[in-house]
Amino acid sequence: MACGLTLAWGQSPPAKRSETPKASSTGKAAARQAPAKGEAAKSPRADSSAADATRPDANALLAAAKAASGGAAWDALRTQHSVVKLGAAGLEGTAERWSDMATGRALLRFAIGPISGALGNDGKVVWTQDGGDEPQIQTSAMALELAANAAYRDRLAFWFPDRMTARIDYKERVQADDRTYDVVVVAPQGGRPFEFWLDAQTKLIARLVESEGEVTRTEIYSDWRDVQGVRIPFKVLTRRGDPKLDETLEVQTLVYNASLAGIAFGPPEVVAELSFPAGKAAVELPFEVFSGHLFVQVMLDGRGPFRMLLDAGGANVLTPQTAAVLLGPNKAPPPMLAVGSTTIAGVELTGQKYVIADIDAFLRRVEGLDDVAGVVGLEWFVRMPIRLDYARGRLTLNDPAAFKYAGGGTRVAVAKRGRLPQVQGSLDGNEGLFEIDTGSRGSLTLVPEFAERNDLARKLGAKNVAVIGAGVRGPVRAALARAKLLKLGEVSIPNPIVAIPQVDGPVPKTDVAGNVGHALMRQFAITYDLPNDALYFERYLNFGAPDVADRSGLWLERGATGFDVVGVVAGGPAAAVGLKTGDVIVEVNGYPALQVPLSAVRETLRATPGSRVKVKTAAGSEVTLVLRDLV
Repeated sequence: MACGLTLAWGQSPPAKRSETPKASSTGKAAARQAPAKGEAAKSPRADSSAADATRPDANALLAAAKAASGGAAWDALRTQHSVVKLGAAGLEGTAERWSDMATGRALLRFAIGPISGALGNDGKVVWTQDGGDEPQIQTSAMALELAANAAYRDRLAFWFPDRMTARIDYKERVQADDRTYDVVVVAPQGGRPFEFWLDAQTKLIARLVESEGEVTRTEIYSDWRDVQGVRIPFKVLTRRGDPKLDETLEVQTLVYNASLAGIAFGPPEVVAELSFPAGKAAVELPFEVFSGHLFVQVMLDGRGPFRMLLDAGGANVLTPQTAAVLLGPNKAPPPMLAVGSTTIAGVELTGQKYVIADIDAFLRRVEGLDDVAGVVGLEWFVRMPIRLDYARGRLTLNDPAAFKYAGGGTRVAVAKRGRLPQVQGSLDGNEGLFEIDTGSRGSLTLVPEFAERNDLARKLGAKNVAVIGAGVRGPVRAALARAKLLKLGEVSIPNPIVAIPQVDGPVPKTDVAGNVGHALMRQFAITYDLPNDALYFERYLNFGAPDVADRSGLWLERGATGFDVVGVVAGGPAAAVGLKTGDVIVEVNGYPALQVPLSAVRETLRATPGSRVKVKTAAGSEVTLVLRDLV
């Protein structure tokens, strides 16, 4: 999404649940003086040796790129407005972008799957916004440097150096994908070095390579078309090492010199308002738990109640069926729907926008529920302190104006705020940042890079590979192990089950170590005081209960005629009796599958070791599983 010619923003929409860390002014200066790991290295100065006299001139190569893509026609361009189609992680969406090519001011608004937001640079501040959340002013060295790079490219300053200064050097000639490229390194003032790859045959800027900290982003441009006298790539493929992280962009419309009147490049004012019932500073309500996920009853514009998934990092999402109820007959649901009033137990949040996503079939298959209307969470957790009493199944919403924590829990500081709160912790002495996630059913799911860097699969003896969940790309498989101690701040959790997801290809780097889910959090009553960057963990009725995983070696999902067998652990109880992927279970302990909730079956398969579970398949075979610990 950082196309140097069409969408020069310099960072992708924040689809990941993370935020760049803050850095000191000293660190920022150091980052400008020397490239970080993975960055494009600065080339030697042209007069550093006699050999450099034979090197191609970088500015001459860029001038040739200008001539090949429109020449003098670029001189007349002042503004840009584009609409593009996005694709990432199996999701599709759109983005709209405005930029002032004279000043570098820019605004991007996007929606992809359940994620929506905006990014902007008004020349004074750089900001991001998740959904309808409060905009966040970016202050980290990396964010500001990437924004400076984007503004440099927006201003076409590599062709118009009077707009913004930079050091430009020739690096090398390389071969890739049967093409020859001349690599030019550009280091804008206030930015970080990035590379332009210029096609030796067409002379066009064919690639952009830029460091995003520990990850290097490569953009590949294709499908060049003429727009108002200049040639522009209408397709961009963005790579970050792991093919699963690839992003695609297709330009739908692109107009130069359109008026920017009415376009606000600065951070927007948040219109959402929070109100509590008169005379109440806190409201308590029940929540449901199905397969480790939490659900609450929600009123939308006075209609409902609707059962909705509660995910602390989840954007507002509605199914098309729910949107149709709110819109009325004969009205097609739009990609995003404004809901005037969202109410939970009398606590109202106004001015919310919901992404319309067809997640109904996914929830029916993976969660076994027919009536989930959508997702809420992020917009609530960032605005008020919320207490989750897992043992009692009670949720407390607290008025932030009146709240002061008075419990006996242990305070854990929120070290970083992405889409989820991240706290400093360690696993068996290996330090890192851990996300606290109400939307995760598991215990502790490690980020593959953290596990690999600390050699945890070997140290923990991870063995049995099991399906631990499902995403838009299908089943999620992980090797299971048991660690000795997880520490979250000063909170200690002994003997947690650890899942190390299996990934193909290079492991992307990140500063997040892992994700802590329901199976561990249910040992506590947890107060999320995100307005004050704190979490409070209270040891409660379930504290000390053993962390238990599936003991059958099965991952089941709901199908049309029963429970589909999606995963079988090699050598596990299910494999021992001949069950295999693709089987359909139609009876469990004598009960027809269509009459038994999927969450209840999953609990049955976690029963004490030695328990016997009788199942019947659609093929007519009847087998008895003898449960045992697999980790």
